[in-house]
Parts: sequence; structure tokens; C-alpha cells
Amino acid sequence: MELFDREKIARDYQKLAGSYPRRIIICAGTGCLANGSMKVYEALKEVLESRGIPVAVELRKEGDGKGVHLSHSGCQGFCQMGPLVAVEPDGILYVKVKKEDAQEIVERTILKGELIDRLLDKDPATGKLCKGQGEIPFYKRQHRFTLDLCGKIDPEDIAEYIANGGYEGAEKAFKKMTPQVVCEEVLFSGLRGRGGGGFPTGRKWEFARKEISDKKYVICNGDEGDPGAFMDRSVMEGNPHSVVEGIMIAARGIGADEGYVYVRTEYPLAVARMRKAVAEAEKRGILGDNIFGTSYSCRIHVMEGAGAFVCGEETALMSSIEGNRGMPLPKPPFPAQKGLWGKPTVINNVETLATVPLILRMGAAAFKKLGTEKSPGTKTFALTGHVANTGLIEVPLGTSLREIVHHIGGGVTNKKGEVDGEGFKAVQIGGPSGGCLTEEHLDLPLDFDTVKTVGAMIGSGGLVVMNKDTCIVQIARFFMQFTQNESCGKCVPCREGTKQMLALLDDIIEGRATMETLDLLEDVAWAVNQASLCGLGKTAPNPVLSTLKNFRAEYEAHVLQKKCPTRQCKALSAPEIDPNVCKGCSLCSKKCPVGAISGELKKPFKIDPDKCIRCGTCVEVCKFKAIK
Repeated sequence: MELFDREKIARDYQKLAGSYPRRIIICAGTGCLANGSMKVYEALKEVLESRGIPVAVELRKEGDGKGVHLSHSGCQGFCQMGPLVAVEPDGILYVKVKKEDAQEIVERTILKGELIDRLLDKDPATGKLCKGQGEIPFYKRQHRFTLDLCGKIDPEDIAEYIANGGYEGAEKAFKKMTPQVVCEEVLFSGLRGRGGGGFPTGRKWEFARKEISDKKYVICNGDEGDPGAFMDRSVMEGNPHSVVEGIMIAARGIGADEGYVYVRTEYPLAVARMRKAVAEAEKRGILGDNIFGTSYSCRIHVMEGAGAFVCGEETALMSSIEGNRGMPLPKPPFPAQKGLWGKPTVINNVETLATVPLILRMGAAAFKKLGTEKSPGTKTFALTGHVANTGLIEVPLGTSLREIVHHIGGGVTNKKGEVDGEGFKAVQIGGPSGGCLTEEHLDLPLDFDTVKTVGAMIGSGGLVVMNKDTCIVQIARFFMQFTQNESCGKCVPCREGTKQMLALLDDIIEGRATMETLDLLEDVAWAVNQASLCGLGKTAPNPVLSTLKNFRAEYEAHVLQKKCPTRQCKALSAPEIDPNVCKGCSLCSKKCPVGAISGELKKPFKIDPDKCIRCGTCVEVCKFKAIK
């Protein structure tokens, strides 16, 4: 096998890429794929070829200086506006592109250099049309570090990754650094685990490095299971080689020669691209024996997960890899001491490992300039919910919630999808393991330690924005339902405690609760938190505890007044007739199954709240929308 020559591969790729003056990049992240981005890709290819424009979908031979390099990328982040089409080097980003737009893009932009205004993003605050990422507030206010190449490079082209500095860090680690120095560099960087716990990555590696064993392992945890989270998925789909390289560096740091990538089986595209990345790295001699011309070996396996949320817990994950049912084990011993098949093992999530190559390439000191003193670097977040700009974002740790929601996110939206400056209610951060942040937390710096002080946690990075029409009790119930369904059932506190918490929340929502219910709910939550076996069980009550703390008045309204302030709980939401809208047609009275509505024809009718069973029939039949 030919000796790996990173610099030559980079030069060759740059030469090929430079022979094509234009490049069109179609977002092929999961969201854009679902909205038809590959149909746009095929349409553009067809139109270019019909116009006699040379098209390169793979850079295998030099162009004549007139052709177009047509490629796809991973997630470009701006999911709300997909499918996305970037035109380089013009710095143009077209949004909500359809296959029918392909002809106009080629005719006007590629051939004439004109902008197509209707395909440009419009700044909702100013109404200004934005040419590309450099002008779009969603991108301008981010700092894309780990995600820098996601959305820019072809995730299935190893040469392009190498041309952008790829595998430089791994080569440096194996050829110029000892395992101790690798661990020290990562420790000095201050990198903390991006999977939720925020434990210092270098310290975890150092524990495993010091263990004496004939075999050690590195595991990449890609079993991302939080509702609304897609950060790790996007990295694996958009820049899989960064994950491979991160595993290699970790392996060098602890003295391992084998690694696993454990990916959710519900992520088929991530699985496919990770497997292709591993195969391409093996083909280039980056993985295997005598890598980088050294005496060291490193092999990586890609494994599909078991489809259970609990397999995201590290001991359950290892059990699953070993072919057993994914069940948590008590700690200690910790995986760094006794992990996969009883051998010292380091487990990091996708984002953590994808960040490591950049640290080795640029130096730990440069990395520490980002973020805060105790939480250096950046963090990716999946921004979803009632917000104008949903998508994948990356900001320095310590960025405020206000910056993310109101500036990057473009503001909170109402039922009609319109931005409402006064509509913010809360943000659920960290998924089922996290907590609720309120308006008083809008200026709170989002870093690992500060967020914990208010009863929440960054977790893996899910941010679900809620407007004032959201029932906070139902949100707590949603996450509790999820946790209860996903409980492995091994330990009693989690198995039975989450079941009881769910039942108590149902009592509150359905009008059966008393104040003693709230006290019992809080007591059970603390018991589950303290007594559960694994981290998933211990954090399961967080959404309940944080909402009880921050929105107790809303809980009490459900209990004492038997009323849901947001009118989202059907059992507690007695309909009301607007006398200014009601025409007195009597249809609602005729259809009411319990005779709770009375009145005179051509005059406003009334609902007796004591007789009303909240069935919603009157709301459905009213032709004038007078009943709410």
C-alpha cells in the first residue's frame, strides 16, 4: 500500500477543484433530503448538461475552466428554510429551493451572474434580502467551529476533508506526540464532554491511559435519543471523517488500537456515511496497520444501536456492543477502569470527538480563547419549537439564551407562525435530562456550571422554545412519558417512580389533583433522582422539578382553580362564548350532549361551566368561531 501523503492529497484535490470556476452545493442533511433536496440536485444536473455546461459530480479529472462542480453536503444548519443551495465562490445561498427553480438558477445565476431575489432569505427584522451566510443573521451571530466544514464539504469525499486540514491532527498525534502529551494537550484545552455531563475529556483519557492492560478501546457514542436533538446526527452526516479522526487521536492518547462508533439505528444516513468514511480511511492507509508510517495500528467498527434510549448510557451502550441487552451497571468501576469486555475504555460523544482534531491542529491555547474560562470552546444546539429560525446552530459557551432565541432564532412565534416580541415563555434545555429556563434566565450565560445553578443542564444540546400558549404541565408530562417509556426497568426507583410521576401529572391535567398531589409529585421526583441506578434515571425528574420551581403558579391553577391558564388541557378548559361574535343561531345548544348551553335565538348564548363536560362539540360546530 502506498504511504499516506496528506500534503500531496491536499494539493491534488485543490488543483482539481480550482479547475472548476463555479461550485453548487446542495444541502443533503436529513431535513433537506426530506424536503426534496436531491430532486433539486438532479434537476440542476439535468439543466446544466442540457446547456452544454461540463458538470463534475466527483473530482476525478481537471476541468477546462468553464465547468461546474455540483456536489452535496451535510446539514447546512438553516433547516427552517431548506432545501438550501449554495453557489460558490459567489457566496450565494438560496433558500426553499424547488426542482422547478433549477432552470432559473442556471440561466440567471450560473450563466449571467444575477441574483434571484425570490430565492434569497429576508431578514425578518429589517426586510432586507440577504445574499448569503455572511448577511443572514442566523449565521452571522454564530461561531461555527466544530460545524465549520458541515455544509461546506462533500461528506463522502475524503480528499476534500484532507484538503481542509483533515487528519493533520491524527498524523501529528501518532508521529510527533506521546500518549501522555496527547492527553495533556486535550486536558489543557479545557474540552468538556459535549454529551451532557460536561466531564473534562482530557481527565477521562488520562484515567484510561494510566490503566495497565493488554487491550483498550475507544467508543464514540452516537446514540442520540433526546426528543428534538439532532446535533450528533448532523456531524456524522456532514463531516464523518472528523469523528474518525477524533477516535484515532483518542486511541493514541490512551494506547488503544480499536474503536467503535455506536449509531442510532434510526439514523440510516449517518450509519452509511460513517461506514463509508471508515472504508475510505482504510483504503488510504489512514486506518489499519502501520498508520502514517508508524508501527501503530488502529481499526474502527460502525455498529447500529439497539433502538433504546437507555443505550445512550455508557454502561448500557457497552453491554449492547457486547451482544447483550442494553442495561446499566452500577459504577464504580468506571469504563476507564473496566469497560468494554472488561478492558479500559474511553467513551465520548460525537461532538466531543469531532472537536478534538481541531484542538490538535490549532493548539489548545487557541481553543481556550473561545467560550468561558471553565467552559471553553463552542457548543452545538438543535434549536426547535416556537421560534422563527429552527435548525442546527453553534455558539461559544457562555452565549445568552436571549442571543440564541431572539437574534439567531429570529424571535418567538405565535400560533400563526408570526414573530411575537412578547410571546416568550420558556425553553426546555437538555431534553429529558435537562430543565426549564424562563424569561428571568434570558441573559443567563449558557455554560456547563452556570446552567446547573438554576436546576437545569446543557445536556447534549437540545433547545425547545415555548410560547405563552404552551401548557407547562403538559410539557413536563411529555418528557415524563418519554422517560417512562424508555426506562429499562432494571431499578425500582426509575421503573416505578417515573410511572407514579406520570400518573400524578395526569391527575393534575385531568382535574383530579389536590395540593397534596403537588407535594407527593415533588417527593417522588426527589426519590427517583437520588435512588436511581444510572444517570438517565437520576435526571429523569429534572423537567418536573424545574417546572415546579419556575411555574408553580401554573401548576396551582390546574389544582386549585381547576383551570389551565393556556386552555390546552381539555378537561380543565371550559369553553366560553364571545357575546360579541355569537349570532344566537342555537346550533351549539342543539349539539351539546349534556344541555349545558342555553339562550334565546338571535341573542348570545351562555355555557354553564358546572354542567359542561369539556367535550369540545360546541367549538367544532360553531360556524362563527364564537366559542373558545
